[in-house]
Parts: sequence; structure tokens; C-alpha cells
Amino acid sequence: MKFYADLHIHSPNSRATSSQLSLEYLHAFGQIKGIQVIGTGDCLHPARLAECREKLKDEQNGLFSLKKKFAAETGDLVPESRSGDVQFMLTVEISGIYKKTGRVRKVHNVICFPSFDAVEKARTRLEKIGNLNADGRPILGLDSRDLLEIALEADPEIILIPAHIWTPWFSVLGSKSGFDSIGECFGDLTKNIYAVETGLSSDPAMNRRLSSLDPFALVSFSDAHSPSKLGRECTAFDTELSYGAIYKSLADGKNPGLAGTIEFFPEEGKYHVDGHRKCGVRFTPRETIRVKGLCPVCGRSLTVGVLSRVEKLSDREETAARRRVKPYTSLIPLREVIADALDCGPETQSVTKVYERLIAEVGNELSILLDAPIMDIARMGGDIVAEAIRRMRKGEVQINPGFDGAFGTIELFTETERKTFKSRRPGAPP
Repeated sequence: MKFYADLHIHSPNSRATSSQLSLEYLHAFGQIKGIQVIGTGDCLHPARLAECREKLKDEQNGLFSLKKKFAAETGDLVPESRSGDVQFMLTVEISGIYKKTGRVRKVHNVICFPSFDAVEKARTRLEKIGNLNADGRPILGLDSRDLLEIALEADPEIILIPAHIWTPWFSVLGSKSGFDSIGECFGDLTKNIYAVETGLSSDPAMNRRLSSLDPFALVSFSDAHSPSKLGRECTAFDTELSYGAIYKSLADGKNPGLAGTIEFFPEEGKYHVDGHRKCGVRFTPRETIRVKGLCPVCGRSLTVGVLSRVEKLSDREETAARRRVKPYTSLIPLREVIADALDCGPETQSVTKVYERLIAEVGNELSILLDAPIMDIARMGGDIVAEAIRRMRKGEVQINPGFDGAFGTIELFTETERKTFKSRRPGAPP
């Protein structure tokens, strides 16, 4: 069966996250979004671990379902037409800050566990190294290679995925504190790394420009800090619904069962190009070279983004790289598409009414964005929303790229085009 998985998320126990990241809300939003397997996030934190033990039922396949009495608490958020199966995988993101080969490294890794027993074994080891109680994404002074070793000793079928591998400040290939290859980071245990996460600011074609990444499957997840961000990036599998099948899909070099990824348009990510946000400076890689990496306003170093970093480490041209990628699709979250079409904020009542009508009558969010008939979208959401989704599917978008921690901005319409469609918004006469 084909299903979508989002394994990199957080809980209310992580800093700067929503209080609604309970398992109940994630279960509801999984159905609304069309995500069948969701990471628990933060499973090493005692409060999240206790919540998982209380609320989850072991499906005896390495995945867990939400017990019915808890699912009922948020059941009214899900239209009856969208009711479906959602399962959870025990996951955590760990921030490693440590010194290696004379430099301070800051690397984030996601770990997926097949059982509570494996989680407890890892906790026993890691709580001797750092504080697992202060933050759902614990900060440990632990080499990524040694973290992997501890995880494998807890269970040989754990999955450790280097997170958002290009982010400048906290990733394995980041320009500020990373390495120039996965092997430099994980050393003799690199063979136990099966997949890397592309992150919001890159897509598979960019990653395949590096032959050093050929051994690794490319996956994408949301890194959601609130339920509404669930599935903004995710990974498609075409296999049985189990931890073992997901593990095999990644660990087998031919990646059977890995069907592709759902991506941001990478330009929308917060670190796509170079720049200095405080000074309003945004540069292409070539412009950064011209100014020798220094902000022309304040004279300080620019934050070097993903595009420049890929360019620096790549050894393939774009055309050759594209021949090596599994299928992937770049999407814009549905609320953002509707908001652009209606020229208002994504959380406004106008957007919410259209969003809820589409979800109830047309399909879950992924199906609406990917393949729902445009005529059905127009019937329930209006012509301008249908046209916005058509343009997004065709890649007919205008993007001011993100830089130095600021998301890029996407436009699907000019103001003149919006006026043309104005009379045909939902509820208006045909």
C-alpha cells in the first residue's frame, strides 16, 4: 500500500512549540492532512514518553495506534469523510554540540525506534551524558558517531537520519558548523546511515549533485512545531504498514518501497540563498563571492545558505543529478495557497471556511494539492483557488527566496489577476 510518513516532529516538551502537539491532535491532523505514519517526537523526554505509554497501543509491527478513548477527544476536528487509520513511530531529534577535528560541530539527528524497550535502553545510556528532562530535543555534548553507536546498541534496527542536512547552523553539512561529507561525521559507522533529510531549503535534485550522497536515500519530513505544519514535507512509501518495511525501504541500497517525497519549493525555505536578515541583504552564490562573503551594509559575514553550500560541494551538473532522483513533488501548504488566492492571511476566517469546505467535500490536504480534479476544487473552493492549485502543480510560481532564517515568499497571482477572479470567489454568482 502507498502511504505518507512524517517522522520529524516535536511535542509541547520542546522549546518554541505549540501546546497542541499532543498525540490526540496529531492523530486528528494526520487524517486531515493525509499522513498515515507520524513520529511521536521527543520520545526521550520523560513527559512525552509517559504520554506515549499511556495513550498508544502496540500494533506488534513496530508502530503504535492511538487508543480509541483518546482519539475520541479530537474526533470532532475530523470530518467523517476524512476518517482514517493513523499510526505512530517512536522518534526523537537530538542536538549534538561537540568539538571534532579542531572545530565546534552542531549537528541535529532524528532517531526512530522500533519499541519502547529500545527507547528505554537508549535513555539509560544518554541520561548519563546529558539532561534529557530540560528539552524534548535534548542538547548533548556527544559526537554524532558515538550517538549512532549508542542507538545501535539499544537496537540494531534503529534508524538514525541526519536532519535537514544543509541548514547552516545545525546540520551535518551546514556551512557554519558541519562537515563536508557524511563520512567525516560518522566515520566507521557511516554504513549504518541509510537516509538523510533534505530539509525545507533543498530538494532531491540539489542533493543528487553530490556523488558522496549517492549511498543514502533522500527523505523529507516537516520538522513540525505545531500540528498545522504536519506534512508540509513528507515521504511516500509503497509497502506494508510496519516499522520493518520502512526500515527495509531505507536500509536496502535499492530502496524498495521508497516511492518519493513531498517537498517545499526549496526557495521558500529559510536558508535557501545567502544573506544578512538584519541588513535586508539577500544574495545569490555569485553575488556572495563578489563581496567576499561580507555584508556590504555592516561588514559582517553573510549567512551562507543551502544553494551556495551545494554549489561548493557538488561534483555533478544539474541535468545529470535530475536523472538520479526518485519522484518528488514541490507543494505549497493548502492554507497558504488559499490565502494567496484570496489575498488575506492563512489563519483568517475567510481562508478557514474555504479550507474546511475543501477538506470535508474534496479530500485530505495532500490529495487536494496533488491530484484532486480541478473542477471539484473549483466547485467547492471557487475558481481562483482552483487556478492557484493548478499553477502550483505546474510550478507556475514567483518566489522571493528565503535567507538567513527568513522564509521565502511565494506569489501565485498578480493583483490584476486577483481582480479578474474576484467576482468568482466562493458564494459569488457564477
